[in-house]
Amino acid sequence: MLKFYFTPFSRSTGVHWLLEELGIPHEPVVIDIRQPGGVPENYRAIQPNKKVPAIDHDGTVVTERAAICQYLTEVFPQAGLAPLPGDAKRSAFLTWIVYCDSVFDPCLAAHAQNMDYRPSAFSFGSFDDMMANLDKQLARHPFAIGDTFSAVDTQLASGIHFGINILKAMPATPVFEAYLGRCMTRPAFQRAMEREGTAAKDVTPMSF
Repeated sequence: MLKFYFTPFSRSTGVHWLLEELGIPHEPVVIDIRQPGGVPENYRAIQPNKKVPAIDHDGTVVTERAAICQYLTEVFPQAGLAPLPGDAKRSAFLTWIVYCDSVFDPCLAAHAQNMDYRPSAFSFGSFDDMMANLDKQLARHPFAIGDTFSAVDTQLASGIHFGINILKAMPATPVFEAYLGRCMTRPAFQRAMEREGTAAKDVTPMSF
């Protein structure tokens, strides 16, 4: 059995989408990261910083989105959502799955919070460079690593959607809108959103 620790409409949404794409039976465990007083201390046994997402697959706990995505696509390869080792696209897959966590997410968060910082002093660099990189990649290819939808797109498209439509911190450029249109019509995305909407009724609402 696979347990999935998540908060509706958060950083964990992309992993929820990936689980639906893979068709893996799983037990959802809702973590209310926004509740007054914070997340209960016992959750630290799963995620040391009390963040989401996390998974527990038959006793194997994996945290951090990039690690979870790589783990799931390797353990459940039948869905074909990641190039196998030796495939020419494997390097692009690894680069972009980590990019979502190590560059896209912190750049977006810093920008949304109006953080004034010197890009050269931070590993993730500048918001403008990140945006230019995304625009260039998604203008060249229909999906993140080429012509085929992959696990990267569950993370990148959910992040872009969040940045544009929820945080209101990214412009809805034609390139981004076209990309989201290709990704968000997928049945797995629709299922994940429906289930997140149901779960959201039991957690503290977002506030900005």
